[in-house]
Amino acid sequence: MEIYFYKYQGTGNDFVMIDAINQSIKLNREQINQLCDRKFGIGADGLIILTRQHGNFYMNYYNSDGKESSMCGNGGRCFIKFLSDLNLIEKKVEFFAIDGWHSGKINENQVSLELKNIYEIQQNKDFIFLDTGSPHHVEFRENIDDIDVAQAGRAIRYSKLYPNGTNVNFVEIISPEKIKVRTYERGVEDETLSCGTGVTAAAISANFLSLIKNKQISVETKGGDLQVCFDENESQYTNVWLTGPAEQVFKGLIEI
Repeated sequence: MEIYFYKYQGTGNDFVMIDAINQSIKLNREQINQLCDRKFGIGADGLIILTRQHGNFYMNYYNSDGKESSMCGNGGRCFIKFLSDLNLIEKKVEFFAIDGWHSGKINENQVSLELKNIYEIQQNKDFIFLDTGSPHHVEFRENIDDIDVAQAGRAIRYSKLYPNGTNVNFVEIISPEKIKVRTYERGVEDETLSCGTGVTAAAISANFLSLIKNKQISVETKGGDLQVCFDENESQYTNVWLTGPAEQVFKGLIEI
């Protein structure tokens, strides 16, 4: 089977994008894993399939292990840019993903994605847990550049705390308006250069703990800078938006 594909990245979080509106595609887990393989395939943190039903756009997201996954923030932003590049939208869009409806908007290379409202945050002695479309464990540390994120994140991800697994974020306060985040992503099973739902979870956690009082927070990741903004009322977070760059890297035809 020949597949026409596109490769996108958002702050270093990269994705294989497949337009299943204009071509008939059916992939199994092994094929998705092969396409995402960095040595034997295209190479990506995940794969996104675009479909259209009853006039609505659907984002179907799979991690690089081939399993359908929970919401991906940077993937959602790349999906919006993908729709724009295909001339399917102009500046704004609403689409459906595994966790429900999302709004998006695009201004040149800056792409904004609205994520789910947060009504429940679990505060523990050493960490925060919340779901921003994907589950996230958040720890605030100093000098996070010195952390072995793959090892430390894997230990938490597979701990008894999380029978179903979790993403793990290590966060450092840089200034009253900025944080730095490093994330271990389940499904990728390694540190990624950026994680959209992870930086959103980190920014909300920083505000929740009053470490940062701003409701617009800049986030530094290994892959680049993102912005998270939200409204907050009695520890409930609404109107949550993730903004940053997203771009097409290349496109091609692959046989699988």
